[in-house]
Amino acid sequence: MFSGATSALATHPDRPGVIFAGGPDGRLHRSTDAGQNWTQTDAGLPGAAILALTLGARSPQILYAAVEGDGLWRSEDDGASWEFVMDRPYLSGTEHDVLSLVSVAHETGMGGIWLYAGTAAGLTRVPDCFCRWQDVVAGDAMDALIAGKTPAKAASLPEEPLQTLVAAPGAPGQLYAALPSGIWRSTDAGVNWARVSNEIATALTVDPDDPQHVVAAVAARLRTSRDGGATWTPFPNSKES
Repeated sequence: MFSGATSALATHPDRPGVIFAGGPDGRLHRSTDAGQNWTQTDAGLPGAAILALTLGARSPQILYAAVEGDGLWRSEDDGASWEFVMDRPYLSGTEHDVLSLVSVAHETGMGGIWLYAGTAAGLTRVPDCFCRWQDVVAGDAMDALIAGKTPAKAASLPEEPLQTLVAAPGAPGQLYAALPSGIWRSTDAGVNWARVSNEIATALTVDPDDPQHVVAAVAARLRTSRDGGATWTPFPNSKES
């Protein structure tokens, strides 16, 4: 039986009913029957608060956890065992906890894909080989720097606390972020962003079959958009409808 506060959730894209729930007490539980029964599965984790969870976009048998004051951990066996893979990102002169985490099926150029992370200082990312944290830049920006040229100017995400970050499963380059300044969308894997709503959301989710269908939790009510955030309406059966 699982009860208590939950600070992070992840669902399996190919196995309906499989849910992972992490808590501020450092415990992690797994359900295989849509939450009816739970098994504790955090052996090896350090015991600090689990702030974010995500499954590998191309290998959903891999589970990643962001742990408060520690860094990123990886499990390749449904949480039965864990290994430490990456320190916390160093941004604006200090280390930051990862507050939101999403695996994005976007090529790194090094044979893998990216993990994008939201922090109190904004957005960063790391390849799944875990060599180092990197800024989110256009694919040719590093080549341009090496050649002594100025990278193309991008409409970057504001450097604000990024508590909620989600990817559209059907469109790997499409990301949504909830910031104090509103809801933002990127269609090029986080290089350029546009604000699609001034409302402050505490949670976001994207329809796995439609990258334009987004649901946001805003001030204890649900709002939905079917055009990538251009327009929003009350979610059916929510308090507004």
